[in-house]
Amino acid sequence: MNQFNQESVRNVVLVSPHGAGTTSLAEAMLFLHGVTEKLGKVNQDSSTLDYESEEQNRKMSINAHTAFFKTKSNHLINLIDTPGFLNFLYETDNAIKVADGAVIVVEASSSESGAQIGKYWDMARDIPKIVFINKLDKENTSLDETIKNISDELNIKALPFTLPVGEEGNFDAVIILVDMKAYRYDGEGNVREIAIPEYMLDSAKAAREKIVEAVAELDDDLLMKYLDGEEIDEGIMIKMLHQGILDAKIYPVFAGSATNLIGIKALVGGICRYLPSPTERKPLVAKNVQSEEVMMVTPNQDNPLAAYIFKTISDPYAGKMSLFRVFSGSVKSDSIIYNSSNGSKEKLGQLHRLIGKQQFPTDTANCGDIVAANKLKEAHTGQTFSDDSNPIVIPEVPIPASVLSYAIEPKTRNDEDKLNPSLNRIQEEDPTIQYRMDEETKEFLLSGTGQSHVEVTVNKLRDIYKVKVDLHTPRVPYKETIGSRAKAEGKYVKQTGGRGQYGVAWIEIEPLQRGREFEFVNKIVGGAIPKNFIPSVEKGIVEVMKSGVCAGYPVVDVRVTLFDGKYHPVDSSDMAFQIAGSIGFKKAMEEAKPLLLEPVMKMEITIPEDSMGDVIGDVSSRRGKVSGVDSFGGTHSIKAMIPMSEILTYAPELRSITSGRGTFTMEFSRYEQVPDHLARKIIAESSVERDSEG
Repeated sequence: MNQFNQESVRNVVLVSPHGAGTTSLAEAMLFLHGVTEKLGKVNQDSSTLDYESEEQNRKMSINAHTAFFKTKSNHLINLIDTPGFLNFLYETDNAIKVADGAVIVVEASSSESGAQIGKYWDMARDIPKIVFINKLDKENTSLDETIKNISDELNIKALPFTLPVGEEGNFDAVIILVDMKAYRYDGEGNVREIAIPEYMLDSAKAAREKIVEAVAELDDDLLMKYLDGEEIDEGIMIKMLHQGILDAKIYPVFAGSATNLIGIKALVGGICRYLPSPTERKPLVAKNVQSEEVMMVTPNQDNPLAAYIFKTISDPYAGKMSLFRVFSGSVKSDSIIYNSSNGSKEKLGQLHRLIGKQQFPTDTANCGDIVAANKLKEAHTGQTFSDDSNPIVIPEVPIPASVLSYAIEPKTRNDEDKLNPSLNRIQEEDPTIQYRMDEETKEFLLSGTGQSHVEVTVNKLRDIYKVKVDLHTPRVPYKETIGSRAKAEGKYVKQTGGRGQYGVAWIEIEPLQRGREFEFVNKIVGGAIPKNFIPSVEKGIVEVMKSGVCAGYPVVDVRVTLFDGKYHPVDSSDMAFQIAGSIGFKKAMEEAKPLLLEPVMKMEITIPEDSMGDVIGDVSSRRGKVSGVDSFGGTHSIKAMIPMSEILTYAPELRSITSGRGTFTMEFSRYEQVPDHLARKIIAESSVERDSEG
């Protein structure tokens, strides 16, 4: 395809809460600019961008997808459509990193729009933003109310740049206020200019005057002219609006309906006018390979190469595809590229631009371009391509911590053999998926950012890699300990026709401080047990501690003292004293007030102010203890200690309480005693489970 000069390129990320309509907006843009022959619709599985089976089944974006189109004004718009569902925001974060501007899509409503947008607005950080209020053709929607909610929630002054003509079901056109022109989609693929309705002229002029005021306030000379009643030239006004949006002093709002193609061309015009080109992007902080901050990457075609891999697509048949943004310099197809993140060099094949899964060859990726390269073995999401004579690393987007784990069990031996290689391929595409064998519970755990995230991964295993697994809630790694001292004799005497078995060991057990695990003390004197059999007693005790006495969980924080015993010069053996040690330990445990311990997690829960009471009440109902609350910018961070057993499925429950606005992190803190009534229940359930296993 033809190359565009950098000033005419716009790299735009579409960001929104789940369900607000970024994909529908992208499909509308592609259709109206002749990229697709038919309008793609998410709810009819005809979307060009949401083409994966999981996305079609769930009717939502799971991955970031790219597309591009050319406008009549000869601008090249590179779009990145992103997921809005909380489980998949790592994709969104990476897409934001490589964009120069953002369109924040908000679903029109009279009450909830402001609260929903906050998280996504913050994610877009300091890149210039346009707000698109979608679905204004629905019932009970109000542009004024939605703008007010957004302004209140974000503490900004959002300004309408377009006004809807008609309301709810009668909404069919928009007025572009800067130009004072109205446009309607004619139903045949064209957007045509119409006369501004007479009844809207006064309100349109008043709304335009607010834009003029905002422009005047950006410059002292303009302000004086404005106060003197002089008109501001339209060209100057557009230039000032552009700079005001780049400086985050003006926040434009466009109105429309993506599915009915209303206001879309006006929004695209706003993107071309007001969002930055790659040359206007703020320099990017980069580091050298020793992780020292050394330079700023300035967007310039003549500078050394600096490019960031923001997405990996892994296909079992087509192989791996790496999507990257060129921040400076340029790169050509069929050249050697240097990966400064891992020090490797690889041969680039043909470069492509993407529209969904369609590939369009291009020979060169210049500064500001977003392209894809196939089959780069050493390249991974978050890595940097640079000049090998000037190696730099662009800091990667942090991988979010896993908040939910499920145990997975392959259905067949063939599934078991393919499980790890398949998960490795999925992890190339989605680094937020983690998997491991839990050494304590002996379960294979699959961890992710939420329940939907894990379910999507399991479905990918089944549908793409033909690996079937069962999914269930993981076991809690309880542990056993004791509450007092106790002594017991371990005696193993077995007489047979030949040589027998003989070993007697007297032991005392006592509790240790939490976290001390295990101590073995030898106080044998006078040769009551020969020295070579003393390690055998310890070995037998350690072995029985692995599976516990009360409920089958490992025993911890116990000191065992071996203080007496007996042996037989012929019948005593290593095995006899191992068994004697295990018998003595079991007897002593039963007398030493055995206790059950549970893992307690240290949690930090970030929530909006209006969810404070509900979340703290929920924490208390989970036997949690709040240790502190910090407040910042209308949100609260609750620090709490909560038993692991109470939060195995916490992610979807917190999402429900906070309407999707709550997040949390957690890490293991310590083990604490399980309350007696719960311990009895756990021990009883464990006993039934062990009996059923034979």
